[in-house]
Amino acid sequence: MFSRLTRPQALAVCALPAVALIATAVFAPLPFSVAQPGETANVLGEHKGEPVITIAGAPTRETRGELRMTTIVATSPDTRVSLPDVLDSWFRTDEAVMPRDALYPRGDTVKEIERHNEKQMKQSQDAATQAALGYLGLDADDVKVSLRLADVGGPSAGLLFSLGIVDKLDGDGTGGDLTGGRVIAGTGTIEADGTVGAVGGVALKTQAARRDGATVFLVPKAECADARAELPKGLRLIPVTTLKGTVNSLLALQTGKGAVPSC
Repeated sequence: MFSRLTRPQALAVCALPAVALIATAVFAPLPFSVAQPGETANVLGEHKGEPVITIAGAPTRETRGELRMTTIVATSPDTRVSLPDVLDSWFRTDEAVMPRDALYPRGDTVKEIERHNEKQMKQSQDAATQAALGYLGLDADDVKVSLRLADVGGPSAGLLFSLGIVDKLDGDGTGGDLTGGRVIAGTGTIEADGTVGAVGGVALKTQAARRDGATVFLVPKAECADARAELPKGLRLIPVTTLKGTVNSLLALQTGKGAVPSC
């Protein structure tokens, strides 16, 4: 037998699937991670009780100032991020919604991702050492560099590692500090030939840098626009593409001679 529905009843019945779909969309996990400014670490000093840079086979110098590598902290790959989480972060300047695939390899377990990040960090440290020693004209067979940064993974500290090695071995080349006594922060991968690469998350890293006292931030040139998006007051951006160019920019900043590039 067929029973005719009234118009309000029919609308109510039709609305049920739509409500179910909306509820599913709201609470279903989405392929995103939520990131925030993370810790920074002075590569010229100690981190968790251990020197970040240790050099043997060549005389080192006492340094002033700081070279701070920067990080972001993101929800773990197995964290469920829903639409309310995304919307909440969308309107905050201290959080960013990022595709999970941009932070973590697709399909890997948490343990596999940790091992992947550790491997990337080791490769970054090796490249940073080669780049710095190559810039200074030193032989890697004679100079041994050890880099330690506990609980930090990935390749984005490469540029700062290289700068730290250069500062400890040669400073500004005339007996002074490469930093000029400033607190300088930054980010960027490094290749053995000194090429600096983009990393992502720079708008959050600038916030971490300023929070921890930096007045200058070294950013891969390709990410200038992202760095400007939420730039904290009092933080100067210097775009970089190579280790040599970065050193030259810091020397120009310190001496007032030559142009200092800006984003």
